[in-house]
Amino acid sequence: MTYSDNLSKVIDEVIAPAARQVDREGKFPREGLDALGNAGILGLTVAAEHGGGGKGLAEAADAVQQVGRACGSTAMVLMMHYAATAVLAAHGPGSVLSDIAAGRHLSTLAFSEVGSRSHFWAPVSTAEVDGDTVTLNARKSWVTSAGQADSYVWSSRPVAADGMMTLWLVPSDSAGLSIPAPFDGLGLRGNASSPVSAASVRVGADARLGDDGAGLDVAFATALPFFLILNAAASVGLMEAVIAATAGHLVETRLEHLKQTLADQPSARAGLARMRITADSVGVLLDDAIAALGSGRADAQLRLLEVKAAAAEASIQVTDLAMTVCGGSAFRTDLGIERRFRDARAARVMAPTTEALHDFIGRALCGLPLM
Repeated sequence: MTYSDNLSKVIDEVIAPAARQVDREGKFPREGLDALGNAGILGLTVAAEHGGGGKGLAEAADAVQQVGRACGSTAMVLMMHYAATAVLAAHGPGSVLSDIAAGRHLSTLAFSEVGSRSHFWAPVSTAEVDGDTVTLNARKSWVTSAGQADSYVWSSRPVAADGMMTLWLVPSDSAGLSIPAPFDGLGLRGNASSPVSAASVRVGADARLGDDGAGLDVAFATALPFFLILNAAASVGLMEAVIAATAGHLVETRLEHLKQTLADQPSARAGLARMRITADSVGVLLDDAIAALGSGRADAQLRLLEVKAAAAEASIQVTDLAMTVCGGSAFRTDLGIERRFRDARAARVMAPTTEALHDFIGRALCGLPLM
């Protein structure tokens, strides 16, 4: 079976049936993640030499988009895992990559902090040499899969070098790590996004990912392309699910007094059409951004900055339209629209936020440095 066949099987048999419970109870989708690991999807982007699938960004985007149609929380966990894996593939130990390939290891990014909020590129957390180890202290504000992942790709200020940050591989069971409060929020309720604090957490000097002070360059070269592209892919998957649910509702709902269905109403059809056009526009941009990165096109950086901002705002527009087109029925949990309506709002505020991306795009268009 191909990875796509394996993925479809996991989605149909495990992820989709559990999606409502994951959202309703704020339950981490452990069963779905375990199934993705057993099917080789967690190791999809790990090189074949480590036992992984050897696939790239395009296949990761396809996987996140498909999972996103069924469960936004699971898609977000998978997206952050792939972004962290990209850093580990470039600078991490082979043993961890082998464990990811075997489906035994889930990783995630730990960048956003209380002191810098969504400006992840300017950490205030510290790393200090202490004998043959390094001591980390931090208050991370928002870590997906907090307490559930096996490792964090962790940012701090440099130890001694110039630069804005340094990256570390931190096991999630390290002494001194704690989760001050569990997640209790609007959408993506099952992805265990919570604050994580580090109080004198010790890691070996060999836990550093890349050179001291070079963390921002590493993040931009490895994690950020995966994060931005896959975030957009998750938004596209969410839009596809909402469009399918809306179309099904229009076709199946009868207006007995008019001897019609909702699909016979021009205003309802027009709303559905607007949803389709918006989603297709972002889908084309997503495919083009992946192609631009793959071929090294001159506009690759611009497309990368555009795609998450465009997808985040489009998914909000599409879910708003779905709530309008389906009316009161959209508020019912069984239709699945109100869940996606809530989940869609997360992409706008995930760093780099839509507002920050607009600034970066404007800087790029004016020939100014991004930072």
